[in-house]
Parts: sequence; C-alpha cells; structure tokens
Amino acid sequence: MTNPPSGQWQQPGYGQPHYPPPGPRRPYGPPRRGNNNAAIIILAVFGGLILFCGGCVGIASLTSSDEPTRTKTTTTTLQPATQAAGGPAPSNALAPAEDAVPGPGTPVRDGQFEFRVTAVDPPVSSVGSGILEENALGEFIVVHVDVTNTGDEPRSYFDSNQKLFDDRGREFANDSQAGWRLDSESIMLDLNPGFTIQVAIVFDVPVGTVPAAIEFHDSMLSGGATVALR
Repeated sequence: MTNPPSGQWQQPGYGQPHYPPPGPRRPYGPPRRGNNNAAIIILAVFGGLILFCGGCVGIASLTSSDEPTRTKTTTTTLQPATQAAGGPAPSNALAPAEDAVPGPGTPVRDGQFEFRVTAVDPPVSSVGSGILEENALGEFIVVHVDVTNTGDEPRSYFDSNQKLFDDRGREFANDSQAGWRLDSESIMLDLNPGFTIQVAIVFDVPVGTVPAAIEFHDSMLSGGATVALR
C-alpha cells in the first residue's frame, strides 16, 4: 500500500476514520490587539490643543488684570455771568452786593411791623433828668425809630425784642429801664393797624463801642430785619 503524501488526508479503506492532525495550538490568554499608534497620536494632538487653548486664556486674563482701570473724568468749568447785552460781566458779578443791608431812613419789615431808623444819638453817660435820671454802666446809645403796624389786627411792640451789633460783631440787648426813664411809651405799646409811633431804643454799651447795625423783631421768635448804622 502506497503512503499518501505528507499533510494530505486519505480515508482508509477500513476501520475508524482518521482525522487530520491538529495544527499548532494557540497559547492561552486574551487575544492580542492590533497596533494602536494612530489612536495614541490623535489623543496626543487633541490634548495638546486643549493645553494650548487653556494657556492662551490664562495669559489673556493676566494681561487684562494687569491693565490699570481708566476712569473718565469730566471737568466742569464755571463760566462767569454775562450782561443782558451780551458783553462780559464785571469781575465782582458773583460776589454778594455790599449794600444789601439798608441804611437809616430805609423802611424794613418783620412780621406786621415796619421799622425806619430816623436818628442815632451820640453816646451819653445818662438819660432822663431829676429823679428819672439813669446812669449807664458804660455809655448809652439811643436809636430813634418809627414803627408802623402794617397788619390787619392790633400788635404789641416790645423794645426788649430789638438788638444792637457793633463793628466787632458783638450783640447787645437793650436797656428797658433806661428806655422807660427816657420815654415810658417806648418800651411797650399795643399798636392798632395803620398807626405809626416814634420810639427811642436805648442800649448800654462799653465806652468807645461803635454801633454797626440794629436788628428789629416783630416778636421774640420772628426772623428779624437788619438796618446798617454806619
């Protein structure tokens, strides 16, 4: 009987069939994976892009934080007032007028009363005569005033509501007792609407005091009206 060539199978003529010999056996374990170089390269490129973008954002934030904040400043220039004709106003146009306070002879009003200074006597050491004479601690300054009730009802006048100021800004209260010795009707009077009275307001001040202004009041709590005496 001729033997078949090696590696070829032939059915024998008798007995149990013969199977071809098994090929080489594969080792046990997980199957080997193919080449992953391409996937690694893609991941590396993608990660590099992420790092690059993050670095750019960080640099931009640092640059913006280091840049100083600029604040827009608006400067307003005050322009001097101009005259109605269009020409420039004088340099003292914004300064308060020095003659804003009226002087003697100019009527001023406070409440229902209108006051007008008619005269200021030179300083004296006493007022009145005989048993009614009153001596000053310093010297008396007497201010003569016309008082008119401009309201619609009677109003009480009190000399104690009036004040004197000297050229140093000091305030002096009137001397009602000396005013009574000089003219008893000058210290207190009920004045009907439309009537005018002449009163003398007396102030006891240190010798050499220069009277600068008198402040008139309709009542103790009124705002007052000032007349310059110089």
